[in-house]
Amino acid sequence: MANIQEVAKKAGVSVATVSRVLNNHSSVSTRTRLRVESAIKELNYEPSMLGRNLRNSESRLLLVLIPSIANPFYTEIINGIQNTAISHQYNILLCETDSNPKRENIFFNMVKNKLADGIISMDPAVNKQKLTELADNHSIILCSEYDEEGSIPYVSIDSELAAYHAVKHLIQLGNKKIALINSDEKFLYARQRRQGYERALKEYSLPIREEWIYHTTQLDFQDGVHAMRMLLRLEEKPSAVFAVSDTLAIGALKEIKAIGLRVPHDIAVVGFDNIGFSNMTNPSLTTISQPMYKMGSTAATMLIHHIQNRKVESTILDHELIIRESTMG
Repeated sequence: MANIQEVAKKAGVSVATVSRVLNNHSSVSTRTRLRVESAIKELNYEPSMLGRNLRNSESRLLLVLIPSIANPFYTEIINGIQNTAISHQYNILLCETDSNPKRENIFFNMVKNKLADGIISMDPAVNKQKLTELADNHSIILCSEYDEEGSIPYVSIDSELAAYHAVKHLIQLGNKKIALINSDEKFLYARQRRQGYERALKEYSLPIREEWIYHTTQLDFQDGVHAMRMLLRLEEKPSAVFAVSDTLAIGALKEIKAIGLRVPHDIAVVGFDNIGFSNMTNPSLTTISQPMYKMGSTAATMLIHHIQNRKVESTILDHELIIRESTMG
């Protein structure tokens, strides 16, 4: 394989001139540029990206932190991040943290040691203090989950408003006994979605009953099954359920059908996220659609702008209520 010295010799220029052509410097004349490009093509020369990046003190690598690769919510966000990153000549490294501080430290150190140029964090359980300290000198963007009191730029939706729209839809269908399957309220999204749930109930003068609010430890399918099982054991059963994620809602659907009840005739169900599976359930799931691909694309653009020392501001994207058979069957 040809090297840069051979290209310079064939083009009749210095190695520095070849380097300037490769880096698109405007100081090279058109005639010289064409001669160098011709030599590169003829010798089939491929420049070392690693060497170039080291010289420029950049890795062209973005880290994407997620708590679990198994959660389908992240799929479209990652697609948006990756496509946008590649279009700007960056690569991404998907980092499953398992919300483990030791794993997080490994990824934080990669940025500190210039093995990566920045981080997009989607881990709601990330160590906020360490991430904020890292953000003082490095490029960090939060995606989906963010810190209300923090200074790190983020892209997300208005979860409180989205939950309000979901529960209002159930109320307008005539439901007065609406349960909430929520996650751990140490997470911002869980607190915001409960606030939206309660806001809708208060607006229509409906009671907020603690026994109809079930908290799960995770967002897994089986957590949804168990939550619905507990709610259906109550003496006064709900007529509708709002779950803060589609995976929980799909688990709820399974349990409702397992005991012989019908959706939505006996119990209506609304989820949150609009993951791919939500349109494949029987009945199909009414849900809040987050613009997940756009969220990822926006996060990647924000991070690249931050790396380039351009101004970055937090962004709230629109959501949409997708009405399907689980409320309108």
